[in-house]
Amino acid sequence: MSPEKSSGGLTEYIVHHLTHWKVNVAGHELHMDSWLVGLIVGLLGCFLLWSQARKATAGVPSKPQAFVEMVVEFVDSQVKDTFHGDRRFIAPLALTIFVWVVFMNAMDLLPIDLPSAAVTAVAGHETAHHTYLRWVPTADVNTTFAMSITVFFLIIFYSIKAKGGWGFTKELFTAPFHAHGTFAKILLAVPNLFLNVVEYLSKPVSLGMRLFGNMYAGELVFMLIAGLFASWITFIPGVIFNSVWAIFHILIILLQAFIFMVLTVVYLAMAHEHH
Repeated sequence: MSPEKSSGGLTEYIVHHLTHWKVNVAGHELHMDSWLVGLIVGLLGCFLLWSQARKATAGVPSKPQAFVEMVVEFVDSQVKDTFHGDRRFIAPLALTIFVWVVFMNAMDLLPIDLPSAAVTAVAGHETAHHTYLRWVPTADVNTTFAMSITVFFLIIFYSIKAKGGWGFTKELFTAPFHAHGTFAKILLAVPNLFLNVVEYLSKPVSLGMRLFGNMYAGELVFMLIAGLFASWITFIPGVIFNSVWAIFHILIILLQAFIFMVLTVVYLAMAHEHH
């Protein structure tokens, strides 16, 4: 669907591309496009890592193997510098997050009108007009919050693992304001609990919203460029603007994956430390 073909022009064009493919599951709407694309690129990332690990040799590595080894060493060094406990779970988790988020973010580099063009070629323009598919999972707040909530539960798990159930509960009421004396401890228990709850809840919110906000904004810019330069007269300038933004967006794709990975490791390291 292009703006000149729709009665609503640019507004309808953007609204169409911001609408998810929704499926009703047990009375709740599931964004099928985000779930399906996230699953496919996640499996693709796992397959690529597995295939290079299976073909790894002790001699001179191939270019794909050398690239994978470089990524693994880069992630492992970040974890080593931040997390000082047992890294057997944290390092693979960080690698999984980094690769998966990069793959999901990179879907933003594909032509935004490709799904509509494919449906139009097969079933006609009218069917494409009522077909919705957003294929950047991280531009969906449900995806980013699902990931950040998973990190939140890992934070709670590592806090309890490091401090014990009683130690974790005690810390909620006694930190960050430490007090001496029973009355002072009781007086500061509520402010301590409030601050700790805010701190714990702010971590998944900041993780999810940061990734979502950056990818949603990037996707919206692609839509605006595609919508504003949709005619044959402005086709060449549109290609140039899209190419420039795509090159710049590659940095955002990698940087947001790196930030999500590093903050996850930092939060888990903070949870693992005794206070």
